Amino acid sequence: MQKLTLVIHGGAGTINKEEMSDELEQAYLKGLQEALNGGFAVLQEGGSAVNAVKAATVILEDNLLFNAGRGSVFTKKGLQEMDAAIMDGKNLEAGAVAGVRNVRNPIELATEVLINSNHVFLSGKGANDFAIKQGVKLEPDEYFFSQFRYDQWKAVRDSDNYTLDHTLHDLNELKEKKFGTVGAVACDQNGNIAAATSTGGMTNKKYGRIGDSPLIGSGTYANNNTCAISCTGHGEVFIRAVAAYDVSALMEYKGLTVEEACNEVVLNKLVKMEGEGGLISVDKQGNFVMVFNSAGMYRGVKSSDGTNEVAIYK
Repeated sequence: MQKLTLVIHGGAGTINKEEMSDELEQAYLKGLQEALNGGFAVLQEGGSAVNAVKAATVILEDNLLFNAGRGSVFTKKGLQEMDAAIMDGKNLEAGAVAGVRNVRNPIELATEVLINSNHVFLSGKGANDFAIKQGVKLEPDEYFFSQFRYDQWKAVRDSDNYTLDHTLHDLNELKEKKFGTVGAVACDQNGNIAAATSTGGMTNKKYGRIGDSPLIGSGTYANNNTCAISCTGHGEVFIRAVAAYDVSALMEYKGLTVEEACNEVVLNKLVKMEGEGGLISVDKQGNFVMVFNSAGMYRGVKSSDGTNEVAIYK
């Protein structure tokens, strides 16, 4: 019997229990569970891994707590610019978007790119034009406004610093940070796997900066022969490490298990490069990994063997 598995994340970084109110902690756990339930329902109904990861990611994008979709952070110009990617492990087809504005669910636009364009990656105004053509739901700027994200931005907007989601620091002060990204990986009833990742990027980012999330092989990757991966972390390092594909390559060429490969990349290679964050992964047997080298990672897994877990801290 094929094992159905869905794994999700809502970002990683310096997430300490002592700095989190009970109320906020419960809100995060509830948000993670809702996304797990929504995505897993697709698998239970016989749906594809691609549709399951999309469904879970949409729920996270709609939740103000997470830095993706509605909860996206402010750029230097005081706007939201969002990135997303989705990949089908069955045929290695992928869709990605970067720097899109006013798109309610960037992961839905990435899925449209996968299915209905002859391309893999669209950016900026062109991606927005494609969204309109495909009837992807748009929202006004006000929809993406949240006071606490605005306050984060206000604190750094007159400087050249950018912050990795919540906490304030500059690049030379890497004590406290949270990498806000959401993602999902899944294995369906046919043993097909898929990955999806979506993010609002960095607070106060300039020059149309793009992180690892929408880059196939860096932040998102899926191949039925190996595994599906969604990353969250300091995007620049994950890009240079080609982190997601590296996990797959270790499995394909070295014969490592999904757990061994993920541990090698996150706990060894990225650490040596001073790359903080984590990733989630699943293989075609439904085996899963949730590994991170930071203080915490918002994460969850639900499987047809009865596993159901949501967690934040180490």
